[in-house]
Amino acid sequence: MTAGILVTARPGAVVVLRLNRPAARNALSPQLLSEFGMGLEHAEQDPDVRCVIIIGTGDRAFCAGMDLRAFAAGDSSGADPQGMANFLRFTRGEISVPLVGAANATAVAGGLELLLGCDVVVASDAATFGLPEARRGLFAAGGGVFLSTRIPLAVALEMTLTGDPIDAARAYALGLVNQVVPAEQVLEAALALAERIARNGPLALAATKELVRLAVIDAEQTRARQAEWQTTVFSSEDAKEGASAFVEKRDPVWRGR
Repeated sequence: MTAGILVTARPGAVVVLRLNRPAARNALSPQLLSEFGMGLEHAEQDPDVRCVIIIGTGDRAFCAGMDLRAFAAGDSSGADPQGMANFLRFTRGEISVPLVGAANATAVAGGLELLLGCDVVVASDAATFGLPEARRGLFAAGGGVFLSTRIPLAVALEMTLTGDPIDAARAYALGLVNQVVPAEQVLEAALALAERIARNGPLALAATKELVRLAVIDAEQTRARQAEWQTTVFSSEDAKEGASAFVEKRDPVWRGR
C-alpha cells in the first residue's frame, strides 16, 4: 500500500487509516480512494481487527472532498477496481467492521461523505462540515444525498441546496457527530471510543451495525435480517462465552464465531 493511506495498528484490536495527502488537503484522488477501499477490506479480513479509525493528516482539513483537478483532467490513474468496489461498499454502509470517523479538521463534500460512511464521529471544535457540490454543478453522489438519515430533512436540504457549511457545535446539536473536542485531542478521543467498541463481541458488532443502519431505511428488510442474524449470533460460541464471562466475573475471550 502506498503513502496515500497510512495504516497503523493500535492496542486493543483497533486500526487507524490515515488519509495522507496533506498538501492537497487530503483530497480524494482515484488512487487514494482505491487504497482506502483496500485498507477497509484488509481490516474486515483480519480477525484481530474489531474497529477502524479514519483520520486525516495535518491540521488544514480532514478531507476537502474530490480531487477536482484530477476530475477535470479525467485522470483515473491508480483506480484499482477492487479498491473502488470496496469504497462503494463503504459509502453504502456495508463494511462489517465498526468505523470511527476522527474529523481532525474541516470535512466538506467527499470529506463529509467519508464521515457519513462511518458509524460514529469525533470532531474537532474548529471543524466545519458541508456539502457544496451544487456550487460546482454537481450533487453529493458519494453518500451525501443520504444526509437526511442522520439529521432532520429540512436541515439536510438546507445544507445540500445552499452548499453552506455548519460548525462543529451545530453538527453536534443535530446529531451529525458524537463528540466535539479540541483539535489536539481528536485522535485520543477517537481511540478511547474505538477501544470501547472493540471490547465487544465481533459477531454482535457486525449484526448490530448492519441492523441499526438498515432499520433507518427499510424496517421490513431489517426484521428479515434480524431473524437470520439471531440464529447465527445467539447460537454462537461468543454468545456462550459472553454469558460465561458474566457469571464468572471476567473479561470475555471472543472468537468471532
